[in-house]
Amino acid sequence: MMIEALTELLTIPQLVFAFAITVLAGFVKGATGFALPMIMVSGLASVLPPETAIAAMIVPTVLSNVWQSLRGGGIKAAVDVAGAFKLYIATLLVFIVIAAQLVAALPQNVVLLILGVPIVALALFLLKGRVMYVDPSKRGRMDVLVGAASGFLGGLAGIWGPLTVTYLTAIDTPKKEQIRITGVIFGAGAITLGLAHLRSGVLSAQTLPLSLLMIVPVMIGQSIGNKVQDRLDQKKFRRMTLFVLIIAGLNLIRRAVM
Repeated sequence: MMIEALTELLTIPQLVFAFAITVLAGFVKGATGFALPMIMVSGLASVLPPETAIAAMIVPTVLSNVWQSLRGGGIKAAVDVAGAFKLYIATLLVFIVIAAQLVAALPQNVVLLILGVPIVALALFLLKGRVMYVDPSKRGRMDVLVGAASGFLGGLAGIWGPLTVTYLTAIDTPKKEQIRITGVIFGAGAITLGLAHLRSGVLSAQTLPLSLLMIVPVMIGQSIGNKVQDRLDQKKFRRMTLFVLIIAGLNLIRRAVM
């Protein structure tokens, strides 16, 4: 039954292409801690309907983020790091809910442009060796401000990852801590997205088998990416993250313009 559902959605060449794109997405996720949905949806949507591409990434995204948040420390480490960023997480989720009600108020291309341009600009700024210093005594205020901005844009465009990673990179969050906190934040977002699309019908009996199948290439890619991440020191990890952020921001600008 699962095979029949898959053959109705994809041809064999399309399935091979989907596997290759998903392995790549898993690798980048394992190495940098983010960009899995962006790569999967952008790649798969070139050969599949956008709704099917979104459905395909939901289940593997949830599992990859659970793995990421627990890796190298278990549940206690994930809970500890979530506690350290509780203001950011709470503000982000509240503004996602608020902004989601305003989706019709702004054209999507405007939202994507508003999100993409600052990400590219800040990533280039940091890549040049500049430092964005946040006084530890004012970290709570910045968590709320950036969390609100990220949640607002996330609610409008469904994208809150790049701005979150940009902020964590800017305040020089240690590599392992950044990986855990992004896993917690993205995991919560992916679960919310999955529940929403169960209701919308995007994730259905027809598309769920594809999403389950994509777990395999994601885990293969993420395993390889994790090995790369383990060998990167803080400086190299930071630079690699900034390069991926620039690509992510340019992709958002491309979507806005096109």
